[in-house]
Amino acid sequence: MRRPVVVGVDGSDTSLEALDWAVDEAGRHGLPLRVVHASLWERYEGVVPAWTVDRPSGQVLAENVVAVAAERARRRAPDAEITAEVLAEDAAGALLREGTGAAFVVVGSRGRSGFADLLLGSVGLIVAARSCGPVVVVRGDRYALESRHGRVLLGVGEDDENSPALYFAFREAAARESELDAVCVWRRPAHEPAAHPLMSGGGTGCYETRAAELLDLTLEPMIRAHPGVRLRKSTVEGLPHRVLTRRSAGADLLVVGARRREGLLGLELGRVAHRSLHHAACPVAVVPRRSTSASAETET
Repeated sequence: MRRPVVVGVDGSDTSLEALDWAVDEAGRHGLPLRVVHASLWERYEGVVPAWTVDRPSGQVLAENVVAVAAERARRRAPDAEITAEVLAEDAAGALLREGTGAAFVVVGSRGRSGFADLLLGSVGLIVAARSCGPVVVVRGDRYALESRHGRVLLGVGEDDENSPALYFAFREAAARESELDAVCVWRRPAHEPAAHPLMSGGGTGCYETRAAELLDLTLEPMIRAHPGVRLRKSTVEGLPHRVLTRRSAGADLLVVGARRREGLLGLELGRVAHRSLHHAACPVAVVPRRSTSASAETET
């Protein structure tokens, strides 16, 4: 059974952008699309007896949101397999539940307080931070939303060998026939000068060399499995969250990992994923990786 691409809609412009992106994405991968809208109208208006003629305004609104979204999706992809449903749940809870049986979940970026292009709404943040599967938050300019850059950006860090984020990024690059820009960010310790006399590598060279070796080692199995993917490998000095958000201006999709720890309550997003979700210039895919270690890092 093919798992669907699930997209949450609420009638806003950002959710319609997410819908369009999800339609195209489902088409790339040959997957069905499931359109959902979460509404708790019954909680506030009550269930109306079947014999009544008038329906509650909340029910009408919820059904209209889904109907309009489904019709928009079908116009965009007439041959696609599309289902749509109103779910009697809160939005974050509904999308988290739907995500357990989905290929991945797609949500829009909701702006607030006058910074609509920068800040992510609470639903998208909760879903991205708690989902057991990949979540894509759709944001960015028209070039990114329409995949005009021809590039998928992947952040690679320590312990990323065989991580789900690698598989996700390579599959995306293959499906899009895009270049995969794999970046490993390195930093020199703050207490160490740039040209430390005891360093055998001649200053910063040893750190950059280690980053290049890590990148080669991590990507080697994926390169063998996806020989057709055009790969660009980069090592960059700096802070990972700043480097990736800056480079996202030239990408159609940024893929980052997030480590999930068993039994941990609350949001599970590291600095890289958190900043990317709020400030990236393109859609961001957060791909979780489970860890049972209490001391595991919370980001790749």
